[in-house]
Amino acid sequence: MKIDRRGGNPRGIGTRGWQALLLSCTALAAISATSAVAQDAQTSASDTQLETIVIEGGGNGAGDARTIVATETTAVGRMPTDILVAPASVSVITSKEIKERGAQSIEQVVQYTAGVNTDYYGSDDRYDYFKIRGFAPFTYRDGLAIGRSWGGILEEPYGYERVEVLKGANSTGFGVSDPGGSVNYVTKLPKTERFGEVYGTIGSSAHKETGFDFGDNITADDTLSYRLTGKFQRSDAEYDYSQDDENFIMASITWRPTDLTSLSFVFDHLDRDGTPSGGGHPRFSDFDRGEFFGEPGYNYDETNRNTYSVLFDHDFGNGLTFNSNARYSKSRNRFGYAYVYDALGINDPADTMVDRVFFGGDGKDEHFVVDAHLLYEANFDQVESRTLFGTDYKKVDSETNSYGLYPASWYSPVPPITAPPIDWLNPVFSGLPVTIPTTASRTNDQTAKAIYFQQDLVFSDRLTASVGLRNDWLDLDETDLRAGTTKAGEYSELSKRLGLSYKITDEFAVYTSYAESVAPPSTGIEPTTGTQYEVGIKYRPDAFPALITASVYDLTMENISTREAPAYLESTVDKVRHRGFDVEAKMEVTNNINLIAGYSYIDSEIDEPGNAKGLDGNRFAQVPEHMASVWGTYTWEGNRSRGDMTFGLGARYTGSYYTNNLNTLKADSAIVFDAAYTYQLRENTTFQLNVSNLFDEKHIANDDGGAWYYNPGRAIYATLRQTW
Repeated sequence: MKIDRRGGNPRGIGTRGWQALLLSCTALAAISATSAVAQDAQTSASDTQLETIVIEGGGNGAGDARTIVATETTAVGRMPTDILVAPASVSVITSKEIKERGAQSIEQVVQYTAGVNTDYYGSDDRYDYFKIRGFAPFTYRDGLAIGRSWGGILEEPYGYERVEVLKGANSTGFGVSDPGGSVNYVTKLPKTERFGEVYGTIGSSAHKETGFDFGDNITADDTLSYRLTGKFQRSDAEYDYSQDDENFIMASITWRPTDLTSLSFVFDHLDRDGTPSGGGHPRFSDFDRGEFFGEPGYNYDETNRNTYSVLFDHDFGNGLTFNSNARYSKSRNRFGYAYVYDALGINDPADTMVDRVFFGGDGKDEHFVVDAHLLYEANFDQVESRTLFGTDYKKVDSETNSYGLYPASWYSPVPPITAPPIDWLNPVFSGLPVTIPTTASRTNDQTAKAIYFQQDLVFSDRLTASVGLRNDWLDLDETDLRAGTTKAGEYSELSKRLGLSYKITDEFAVYTSYAESVAPPSTGIEPTTGTQYEVGIKYRPDAFPALITASVYDLTMENISTREAPAYLESTVDKVRHRGFDVEAKMEVTNNINLIAGYSYIDSEIDEPGNAKGLDGNRFAQVPEHMASVWGTYTWEGNRSRGDMTFGLGARYTGSYYTNNLNTLKADSAIVFDAAYTYQLRENTTFQLNVSNLFDEKHIANDDGGAWYYNPGRAIYATLRQTW
C-alpha cells in the first residue's frame, strides 16, 4: 500500500470545515429529532437518576451514560458485585467519562486510572500500550477472553458502555491473565426506551469523523428492541506519510419474551487502514514529531474483524439464575514499516546517515469462546449466600508470518544495517528491496477448557467472605511451517482467590485479599504464574455520588520461562516483584463539579539468582515509580440567553522509567495537560472541544537503543452532537 499524502502536523479548523460539520450534523439531527418528538416526559425524568444499573451478562443500563461513579461491577468475578464491598481494587470508566474526556483509544480511556501506565511506546501505534501495576493485561469482552492488549487489535471505545479495570492477580474470575490485572469491555446493548445520538468531529491531522448510536423498541410491549452504533473516521496521524482510517459498525437486537428472560445478538465489524509508526527518530536528536524516516511505500497497518456475540439470561426464580455468553470472531491483519535502528543516532557529527530495519507481518485467526454459569442466591437468618458455578470453552486457530531484514541473532546489542540508511539532514527515500525474507511462519491451535466456582457469604450485612477456585486445561499445538515441525503441550492449572471485606459503616469498608493468576504459555514451556496480597479501604459517602479507594499490595510474577513480548525477560529470572500503593477518587461533588484523581507508587524489582544476565535488583521495564493524575469538570448552568457550559481540565504525571530490563535506557518524566469545553447550544444539541496535551509537551516515551519515540503531541478535536 502506498500513501501519497503528507499529513502529520496538527492543523487548524478552517471556516469551511466548520460549515461542513454544522450543516452535516444539523441535517442528521433534524431527521432524528423529527422522529423523536413523541418521546414522553417519563424518559426525561429518568435521566436524572444517578445509580448505575447492572444486568448480568455484560450489558449495563443507561446509568453509565449519566454518571462517572459506578456502583456495581462484574470484573471481580462473573456475578454482579457492589464495588464498595468487593475485596479487590476495581476502576470503572463509564461511557459518560469516556465522552467527557473525548477518549479516542483504549489507552486514552484508561490513562486517568490509578496504577495504569499508558503510551510507553510513544509514537508506535500498533497496539494499545498500557500496563496495570506494571504488567501488560489480558482483555475480555462481556467476560469472554480476547487476549493481551499487547499484540492485539486496537479496540474501538465507542462500542462499549463501560471499561472495567481489575487491578492485581485474579484468574478465578474470567480466566487466564498476567498478575498486574485485567480489563473487561462491556458491550452496548439495546434498551427498553427510545434513545439516540449523532455527532460529527473534525480536528488535528486532517481528522474527520462521524458517528451514531441509537435504538428503540420494535414491539409495543418492549419485548423486542434494537440498537445500531457506528463510527467512520478518515484522518492522518501526526507524522508525514501517515493514515488513520477506520470503519466500525455494530448492530444488536434483544428479545425479552418474559420479565425473567433476555436474549441478545450482537454483530460488529471493525476495519482499520492506518500506519504503524513514523519509524522513530534518531537518538540524540530533537526533530519535530512530524519528521518521517521510514519508507512511504512500505508503511501500512491494516485490520479487518467480524464478531458475532450471543448473550442469554434466565431467572428461574427462588434465587436461581442462568447466564451464557458466546462469541465467534474472525480477523485478518497485516503491517509493514521501516524504522530507525542506529545506536549512535546523530551523536557522530561526521556521520549524517542513520541505519534502518524493514519489519512486517501478517496474520489471521478464528476465535470461538463460550461461557455458561449458574448463580444461586439465598438467605439463612443473618447470612446472605451467593454461589456461582460455571464452565467455559475456548478454541483459537491462528496463523502468523513475520518478515524482516535482520539476522537470527536479533537480540545482539546492535543489529547490522539491514535496510538502506537515510540521511537525517536530507532524507531521500530508497524504496522497497526486491524481497523481504520471511523470518517466521507458524500456526497455533489452542483449546482451553475450564470449570470455576465462586462463593460469597455476607454476615449481618457487614462481613463479606469471598472464595474463588478455577481450573484451566490448556491444549496447545504449534507448527513451524518453514521447518515442517510441530510441538504440542497440555497443561492443567489451578488458581485461587480469597477475600474478606468488612463494612465499618454504611459508607466505609476495609478489605484484604489473596489472589493468583495464570498466563497461557507458548508451546513447550510452563505457564507463568502470579500471586498478590492486598489490603485496602473504600469510602462511598451517602451525601453525593463518590467512591474513594486506597490499597497496598505485594505482587509477584513467577515461573518465568520465556523471552517473548511483552515481558522480554531471561529464563534466568526467578521472579518480578512489585510492591505498591494506589489511591483513586471519583466524585460528583455537586451538580456542577466532578473530580477524578489518582496516585500510584510501584517499587519494582527483578530477582535473578546468581546475577547471570545482570538483571538482579533492576526495575522491570516501563514501570514508573510514581504516577499521578487529576481530571475535573465545572458546569456553569445556563439561563434564558445561553445554555450550560462545562469546563474540563486534567493533568497526568508519569515518572521516569527504564525502557529495558538492563536499566541502561530511560524515558523522561513528564506532566501532560488535557482540556475540554462543552456548550449546550440548545436542548439536546451540544458543541464540544477536546484538547489532549494542551501545551504540546514533548518527551522521550521509549528508547529502544536504536531510536527515540516521543509521546503524542497536541491534538484538538471539535464535536457537534445531537441527542434524543
